[in-house]
Amino acid sequence: MIVWWGVLLIGIGALLVGAIVGFFVSRHLSKKHLKENPPVTENMIRAMFKSMGRTPSEKQVRQVMASMEQNK
Repeated sequence: MIVWWGVLLIGIGALLVGAIVGFFVSRHLSKKHLKENPPVTENMIRAMFKSMGRTPSEKQVRQVMASMEQNK
């Protein structure tokens, strides 16, 4: 006959191991995603303006960066 507290300890142990493994897996995936898809930079904003046929001033680039930081 299986003792109920043994089953409880095994369940709690499995829960803790799962939480720890899940933390490290999600951290790895987040780092991988940021490496593959970096956040928007000033150079990306300049390229976007140039693709629209405009030459942005430094003030416009900083305004766009500020608005993106504000909306995060």
